[in-house]
Amino acid sequence: MNDSATEFRPVLEARSVSKVFMTATHEVKALNSVSLNVSRGECLAIVGESGSGKTTFANMLLGIYPPTTGEFFLDGDLLPNRRTLPLRRSIQLVQQNPLSSLNPRRTIGASLRLALDVHDIGDRQGRKARIGALLEEVGLPADFAARYPAALSGGQRQRVAIARALACEPEILVLDEPTSALDVLVQARVLQLLDELRHRRNLTYVFITHDLGVVRNIADRVAVFERGNLVEQAGTEEIFERPANAYTRSLIGAIPIITDDEEALRKKVMEKNSAG
Repeated sequence: MNDSATEFRPVLEARSVSKVFMTATHEVKALNSVSLNVSRGECLAIVGESGSGKTTFANMLLGIYPPTTGEFFLDGDLLPNRRTLPLRRSIQLVQQNPLSSLNPRRTIGASLRLALDVHDIGDRQGRKARIGALLEEVGLPADFAARYPAALSGGQRQRVAIARALACEPEILVLDEPTSALDVLVQARVLQLLDELRHRRNLTYVFITHDLGVVRNIADRVAVFERGNLVEQAGTEEIFERPANAYTRSLIGAIPIITDDEEALRKKVMEKNSAG
């Protein structure tokens, strides 16, 4: 069979995934029959306002919530609702606020070592060397292993959180608003680091954010969520240049203007939004 006839198989796939939460009085539909796929080495950004369902989707992907209906697949195999340790190792999370996700009573080295201990990676001496290498890979000195989270800046703590996620050699990183707690300059540096790591390690990213502007230079494709529905998905350039959905155009219109090019883009999109 030639290459053109070979069936395309994404590394990650969601098929008609829905999530309904039950309250004391009624149902809350958080996600409505969403189908997405991600290719190996790709960065897919999932964008939407608070309540759009993007974090619910991420939590189901991680196995924190089971889907009400629908299924997830990893490398063509069904992902069970109860994830085995190897599956949890394959998909790792980088959270929004590293100050709350890192134990303040543990040194940086101890937090990184915990991930290695849980997944039984290397021996004691090998783990110590691996911790230093991980810190250096994310742009921090190896001696930061002896420090506590409170002694680090926000950007440094987020680099530690990225190093902890990388410790298990995952295939996929779910990045849940990983730069929203950082100032603009630090955001840019962390995004650059993430882009370098993705290409160096051939990682696949699912990047959750409310801010389209953040993912403009890192995402290959963008999926736009609104009130639990997937309303648009396309390549990043197409999303910015030719957004098909009015909600997508409104998100682009909310991006802060910092260059003449972005001002021209906003004017073009908003004119189209008014006409549509």
